[in-house]
Amino acid sequence: MSFSAFSTAPVCTPPPRLQLAGITKRYPGVVANKDVALTVQPGEIHAVLGENGAGKSTLMKIIYGAVQPDEGSLHFDGQAVQVRNPQEARALGIAMVFQHFSLFDTLSVAENVWLGLDQQIALPEVVERIRSTSAQYGLDVDPLRPVHTLSVGEMQRVEIIRALLTQPRLLILDEPTSVLTPQAVEKLFVVLRQLAAQGCSILYISHKLHEIRSLCSACTVLRAGEVAGVCDPRGQSNAALSRLMIGSDTPPLTHRPVQAGAVVLALVGLNLPRSQSFGVDLMDVDLEVRAAEVVGIAGVSGNGQQELLQALSGEDTRAAAAMVQVLGQEVAHLGPQARRALGLHFVPEERLGRGTVPSMGLAHNLLLTRADAVGLGGWLHMGRLREQARTIIARFGVKAAGPDAPAQSLSGGNLQKFIVGREIDAQPRLLIVAQPTWGVDVGAAQQIRAAILALRDAGCAVLVLSEELDELLELSDRLYVLAKGHLSPSLQREQATVERIGEWMSGLWHGDVQAHLGQQEALQAGKDHHVQA
Repeated sequence: MSFSAFSTAPVCTPPPRLQLAGITKRYPGVVANKDVALTVQPGEIHAVLGENGAGKSTLMKIIYGAVQPDEGSLHFDGQAVQVRNPQEARALGIAMVFQHFSLFDTLSVAENVWLGLDQQIALPEVVERIRSTSAQYGLDVDPLRPVHTLSVGEMQRVEIIRALLTQPRLLILDEPTSVLTPQAVEKLFVVLRQLAAQGCSILYISHKLHEIRSLCSACTVLRAGEVAGVCDPRGQSNAALSRLMIGSDTPPLTHRPVQAGAVVLALVGLNLPRSQSFGVDLMDVDLEVRAAEVVGIAGVSGNGQQELLQALSGEDTRAAAAMVQVLGQEVAHLGPQARRALGLHFVPEERLGRGTVPSMGLAHNLLLTRADAVGLGGWLHMGRLREQARTIIARFGVKAAGPDAPAQSLSGGNLQKFIVGREIDAQPRLLIVAQPTWGVDVGAAQQIRAAILALRDAGCAVLVLSEELDELLELSDRLYVLAKGHLSPSLQREQATVERIGEWMSGLWHGDVQAHLGQQEALQAGKDHHVQA
């Protein structure tokens, strides 16, 4: 019998996990998405790249059912579906971790996670699942802790765990690694690859191009709401991906050496017990920041950053007066307004709620830290206020409808540019910035970093707290590491490496410092011996 007598069964190719066609979403005065097509295969890790305001968040919200498109179709596992709300998305197997969190401050971590799960599961079981999942993925979270006591980074971990516990078929991750050490990022990537190998599809949004090239096998690039290109990022360089995103090359950042001046900020043996039971005690923190110097502080969120920032900004005035000094003046007992009068300006990590009032326009949000448009008797000069806002919008390339646009209407990156611009425009003598480019696209991040370095070159003292090690290494003249409420010795820029800082983030600097001191002493002894000879 010939082989031709046998019939060959057709190979069944599974349909795409997700297929979008012609997705369009219009808002007054702007088209957020225009005729967008996107295809994600089962088990594929697919990146979505684009500048801030390119339409990524709107597109993800359409997939998750939080926003309805004006035009277009959505297919999930080959079936045409209309996802009318997040509950229907979760029923399909779609989970999403938002860049701006959706957590209830007054509830515990476990209670927040429980809201997104089958209510037939008892709360104690949810607590155990959180503990197991956080240990498996290296995302340290206490399930019994109230959300209002968490830092922004810890809130992001809660969102990731909540999504993973739903066992999704499509997982949407928006900037998931900004709170993790390099070692934890690698561990998370192992988990994501395992999920993909089991058939889970992942939509991955990140501005870290090296992550996308390492993790993702496909990439859709959005520019001004439209698809600018589709590629395999593994075969692209960072420069090529950046050009596809912004349409041009990113100008290089120049970090030229500058002679540091007098001490502007000094922390002298700062001891500050936690203000609530889930906080971190600050212990014997010594730090100096000089004029014309950028000092960076690295560390994983939840190691005392929140407590340190509150002590620096004037929100926490419990420390002994001499423990915090600005320009030689003891200020630990002074509030934020009195510190601003000395030239201290502050960019918090929470953009909405602390950095801005979400429902207020950009011009009115200037009043949070600027009083130069307030006249006699407290009257506002609205014309002057709007002109100041227009100047900041133009100088920092903020994409907004105008000076009266509500803060909550801006994308995360554009709002960050406005907040940083507001404080730089005030010409501070000391600028303290937390997470300066968190969730900001590559072009905007370069712009913010260049503005910080220009401020330093003009003589301002700058303190940057960030979990982006590459950013700290690019910006800082000296670095510290904060771990479990302790601050490491400072490292000069040329002594710092990603590996070394990563180890110090676990509090392992004592042996390293002693070894370094021993090498220095041996080197000096050799020099002395040579001189005597």
